[in-house]
Amino acid sequence: MDCLWITLADPDPATNGQLIYSQGLIQAAHAAGASLCVLGLSRTEKSTTPSDTHDLVWRLVKEEKLSRWQRLLVDKPDVATRGISRPMSQALNQALEARAWDAVVFDSICAGWAFDAVRRHGARSVRPPRVVYLAHNHEVTAAQRIADESRGIRRIAKKIDFLKTRRLEQSLIALSDLVTSNTPEDCRRFVADADGTPVAFLPPGYGGHRVAVRTIDASIPRRAVVVGSFNWPPKRVALERFLAVAAAPLAKAGVELQFVGETDPEYLAGVRLRYPSVSFVGRVDNVLPYMADARLALVIDLLGGFKLKGLDYVFNRIPILSMRVALPGMPLKDGQSIGLFDSHEALAADVLRLIDDFDTLNQRQIAAYDACAARFDWDRIGQHLLGHIRRAGRRQGRSPAVSAVARAITAEAD
Repeated sequence: MDCLWITLADPDPATNGQLIYSQGLIQAAHAAGASLCVLGLSRTEKSTTPSDTHDLVWRLVKEEKLSRWQRLLVDKPDVATRGISRPMSQALNQALEARAWDAVVFDSICAGWAFDAVRRHGARSVRPPRVVYLAHNHEVTAAQRIADESRGIRRIAKKIDFLKTRRLEQSLIALSDLVTSNTPEDCRRFVADADGTPVAFLPPGYGGHRVAVRTIDASIPRRAVVVGSFNWPPKRVALERFLAVAAAPLAKAGVELQFVGETDPEYLAGVRLRYPSVSFVGRVDNVLPYMADARLALVIDLLGGFKLKGLDYVFNRIPILSMRVALPGMPLKDGQSIGLFDSHEALAADVLRLIDDFDTLNQRQIAAYDACAARFDWDRIGQHLLGHIRRAGRRQGRSPAVSAVARAITAEAD
């Protein structure tokens, strides 16, 4: 199967969840037998580019950033504007004409800048490629929540961006022969929007470090850790709301709260000044020592969507306390292999309740590991993805009756 794969950027190094998911899917599809041409942005923080092979080639283009006013004037939402440039358009058109592709893959809505060119190419092709939309979130839901959380003139801008997001995501679904999503909840949302287009559940895999045995005891610091990047506005909203209710009581009880992950230096300096009792580590080359030196891992996000850090926590055997909406798609049970909460206040209170309860901490990390150990295998996920693409009929060739009753694929990739 020959696939033109349009992604945000070179996913190596995979410094956030989006890049980890993209990198895993690209490698998994390639390992499953697909021949890929991957088109995206180059990474300015590194001097090398990925090596081509005969069946995995990279077409990476330097980003030409649009101004804030230019972004407002285009018809694409902010997340889909980074690929807008003349060099990227030329690279896309060359790639589209290079061969008769079996499939064109939109790897997240960030690839939506290419929508118009791909649609035109399909309309004039004798044998148009299948179009696949690999959703990383139900973007309409995410954009609506971001707009609702915003205030002042920023709220107006985010409402406009929500409308652009809704238009683009609906257009991507309408153009696609297959939509995939990484959580069951988002699958159901896409099925409601898809007008018969097949929707496949495509969770991430896990190829990272696995701790065979771990015992949490008094030798481990009284510390709760949050691992992740904090450059996306919704992440910062969640961080600041949690700190407002949790920083003081945790510090008073002698529990260290530690945040590890990529964060804008200016923003990092600001939260350090406001919350001196909290440890803000910033970006590190290796998060494993920080997870090994914590008794609890926290997921404080207020948005759904699969959180890859949840798998890092599980396979490094750190018991998890999470907001109820924040970890969909993981086979964990509240009170047995995870703690789930409806408010940051309740989550913080449970940190204090469990931080010295070694029996419960160890029971939960063992139960979570056992529940996830046989799942999240990238090789199987790649095979499932190619299988879904092969089974998806080209939307352009379907009769309306068939399109209306096309089945939604929601089976887990296991």
